[in-house]
Amino acid sequence: MRTTVAAAHRRRRVAALTVLAILIAGGVALAAGAGGNSRRAASSGRTSQSTGAASDSAARAPTQGPPPPPVAHLIVAPVHTAGAWRVVARVHGLPGAWVAEQAGVTLMRFDQARVHLNLHAGSSDGGTVGWRYGDAVTPREIHLLVAAFNGGFKLTYPNVGFTSGGHVAAALKSGLGSIVTYTDGTTAIGAWHAGVPSARRTVYSVLQNQYLLIDRGRPSPSAAGCILGCFGATVGSRTVVARSGLGITESGQLVWAAGNSLTPTGLARAMIAAGAVRAVELDINPDWVAAYLYPHHRGGPLPVPVIPGQRGIGGALLAPYSRDFFTVVAD
Repeated sequence: MRTTVAAAHRRRRVAALTVLAILIAGGVALAAGAGGNSRRAASSGRTSQSTGAASDSAARAPTQGPPPPPVAHLIVAPVHTAGAWRVVARVHGLPGAWVAEQAGVTLMRFDQARVHLNLHAGSSDGGTVGWRYGDAVTPREIHLLVAAFNGGFKLTYPNVGFTSGGHVAAALKSGLGSIVTYTDGTTAIGAWHAGVPSARRTVYSVLQNQYLLIDRGRPSPSAAGCILGCFGATVGSRTVVARSGLGITESGQLVWAAGNSLTPTGLARAMIAAGAVRAVELDINPDWVAAYLYPHHRGGPLPVPVIPGQRGIGGALLAPYSRDFFTVVAD
């Protein structure tokens, strides 16, 4: 009897334990299922928020239009206003040339980081043979032309010199005011063998025209007392005539100046006010003082006179010319 009772108790414990095990297993499974559902729900929530944020961001993003047009290599846009400097040429979008008109003097300033000078021989000043830059603007310059202006005195005049590309039209002389352009395209101004040329650079061209008009930021002492003898004979021996000059600033910018009624001292003072520390007087008298800017059109550059009331040069330096001259060309 005791054996039977004991067996019955064992069966009940086994059954109870079995039920308990089933209950525990079921609870674990439920917990696991609930946890999985919670993680999926959380994951689903993050995905939904991320998608929504992306949609909002896309909605807020500005609509992109077509790309801007490329910056033009050269734009020349002359202005004729008295007073402060105004940009008249941009090279790759950056200012390369400026114009100002002050007290009857027209000034142009050129940044040598954007443009360079070419010295041209004239058909009578140098002849037509042997020059890379001869008596007219060349095809290699025509589409990059910014400006052009007259050169110096006739090459038969005393105290002048001219050489370009190894070809000499008038022998160079020590001490003369010299506009020196090197093979790297930069231009310097100074007295020959007393400031120029640089020993570290190779000379390409030199124009010499009398002695320096400005040196160390001051007018030449002879500019007031030796006008005709030191700075050129004039029509009618007048001291106040059309004059032009080219100078350089301390930072290396070039300054061109001209006017129809100037003494050498008046020209020098205008250039010094524009920052020139050294300068050479160029040609004088109405027939030979002229400058042009060249806005570019589909048919080519169109010359625009720079000096108000200038008499001008036939062909505006685009056609062959008898006298030497300078072009200003974009890099």
